[in-house]
Parts: sequence; structure tokens; C-alpha cells
Amino acid sequence: MTKTQSFLNLYAGVLTIVFAATVLMANAPKVVEFDEITTQRINVVEPDGTLRMVLSNHAKLPGIIARGEEKTLDRPQAGIIFYNDEASEIGGLIFGGRRNSKGEVVDSGGSLSFDRYEANQVVQLIGVDDKNDRFAGLAVLDSPSGNEVHRRIWLGRGDDGNATLALLDANGRKRLVLLVTPEGKASVSVLDQDGKPIQQLLPVD
Repeated sequence: MTKTQSFLNLYAGVLTIVFAATVLMANAPKVVEFDEITTQRINVVEPDGTLRMVLSNHAKLPGIIARGEEKTLDRPQAGIIFYNDEASEIGGLIFGGRRNSKGEVVDSGGSLSFDRYEANQVVQLIGVDDKNDRFAGLAVLDSPSGNEVHRRIWLGRGDDGNATLALLDANGRKRLVLLVTPEGKASVSVLDQDGKPIQQLLPVD
């Protein structure tokens, strides 16, 4: 065997090894480990590119996305937005809080919500504490038409400090209310469709 043939055989072997390594690396799972990541937005997508989740700061938080098409909406929060199999928003976790030019606390609080398919929220866990509102609780909602949203259940604390369990009808009218004041006075009220008490169990002074 001549030196030229030996060189060609060696060259061919090296190329074969390089080719095999390239194929193996291309097919290997692409897993990268980091100790720390600093970024403004992360998009989680399916293998075909369908958007499933966005984790973002305030500046890059998307508007309303339905079937992959985005409509502009200014949200004063950062958070995580969830999307269904068709890249339509299906809920999210948002949070914020800041002082305006007058030094007033605005947009302070957080919300975890889940939506109906191509409709509005059905469950929301929310807490707000700023210059306009101060309440926290769990709401179960209904939107039969897909447009109007009505609470069916509210369990929480309102601006007045009262702890309340309210059951509402399909039109969002309170029909049964259990209430405890900050001072500890408890009451039960059954209401008609106009909000007038039909029966009440009131505290005794």
C-alpha cells in the first residue's frame, strides 16, 4: 500500500467519524443547563411552533392572542399567559404594583385565572390592594353567551373588610349571602331577584 493510499484511507475514516458524530448530535435531545438566565420574555411552543405559554415582563407581555392572532391590549402587569392547543389565550398568572406621579399605589395585586374555550374567565383567584380597591378572594364565573360575564360564587374579603360567601344566579344577582364583619357580627341573607331580603338571620346586639 502506497503512502497516498494510506492517506486516503485515513482521510476517509476521519470523514466517516465526523459524519457519524454530526448525525448523532443532530438527533440527540437538545438540553442545555444554566445556573441563571436573565431575559425579558420566554415563549414556550410546540414542535410545530404553536404558542403554548409566555413568561414575560410588563414591557413585552402580549395582548390578547386568539388562534395565533394578537390584538393589542395594554396590560400594566408582568406574568405568565397560558394558551390552548390552537394558540388561544386560556388563562394566566399576572401581577403588578407601582406608584404613580402623585405617589399613589396603583395596579397593585395579582390574579390567577382560567378561561372557557374561546370565552371569558371561569375561575379567578385575585388579590388587589391599591388606591382604588382593596379586596381578595376566589370567584367562579359564568358567561353563557360567551360575552357577558357574571359571578356565580364569590368567597373573599371586600373593601369594607367584611368576609363574604355570596351565591349568585345566572344573571349575577346575589341570592344567598353569608357575611361576617370585622367586629365578628355574622348574618345570613336570602334575597329576591331585586336584591331585597326574603329571609334573614341577623346578629343579636
